[in-house]
Amino acid sequence: MLARTADSLFWLGRYMERAGNTARALNATLRTAALAAPRGMETAEWAGLLAATGTSGHFTELYGAPTPGQAARWLTLDTLNPSSVAACFEAARRNARAVRTALTVDMWQAVNDTWIDLRKLDPGNAGGDRLVGFNDWVMARAVLFNGAAMDTMLRDDAWRFVRLGTMLERADNTARLLAARAPAFSPNAEEDAANYAEWQGVLRSVFALRAYQHLFRERLHPARVVELLLMRPEHPRSVSACYEEISAILSVLAMSEGEDRVDCRRLAAALRGRCVAHSPARLLEIGLSDLLAEIIDGNARLGASIGKCFLIG
Repeated sequence: MLARTADSLFWLGRYMERAGNTARALNATLRTAALAAPRGMETAEWAGLLAATGTSGHFTELYGAPTPGQAARWLTLDTLNPSSVAACFEAARRNARAVRTALTVDMWQAVNDTWIDLRKLDPGNAGGDRLVGFNDWVMARAVLFNGAAMDTMLRDDAWRFVRLGTMLERADNTARLLAARAPAFSPNAEEDAANYAEWQGVLRSVFALRAYQHLFRERLHPARVVELLLMRPEHPRSVSACYEEISAILSVLAMSEGEDRVDCRRLAAALRGRCVAHSPARLLEIGLSDLLAEIIDGNARLGASIGKCFLIG
């Protein structure tokens, strides 16, 4: 496969995944911020969301301290934010158009129809009381794209590069969400209503609340939340599960054993190993923040290594 084609497929997967992740995290933050408002902590919730999306510095430069309305617009329709939902759908459509013949009809329609509908959208339908409905629409479009890919693509290299981008973006998102709420997972964190809302919020941000209840059948506990989102292979959004799939894809793609390709696979395996190196309770004792910072940095290095091995630039 041409490197340019692989690059477009990889970023198509990343941008569609990022849009859905942003919408899901927005809805979870709306709920958590409403609970935090009586305690005067609403601004902190929005600041945490901006940090989780990796755009807090850029936002602060442009707008200063976050307000709910401005932060929501920044993450949905603001064209100055390259990671906003609108920017992600625009970039996804651009990449999909470049590799139109490598996609199935259903995948192309999922991306193109989303782009067309977004261009027709009245900005008022993505703010205020309508924000939740807009986020639900974004999540549905991301699920439609992933479903089309799962159900209609041949399991060839085109599929692998789309999936590789999706999994890398997903691993990064889960790690960043945990890092943004790391204080609620500190060894001294109390099992009070505020922290309970934080644990619930991070689970809702990755569609994992029901999975938690199914697996553990107990009240939320920080060690269990960390176990599910970092270590459990059953959940498709756990960091460990994402790295496991990334490693499997890279093994198939690495047809030749060049040094860079070996390093790429080795880094993915090492990151997965770090996720499961300690028990959840021990990990909370020694501090979760350092590991999450290592994973986030490792994701950036892994993305660069994949680009060097297989993509353009």
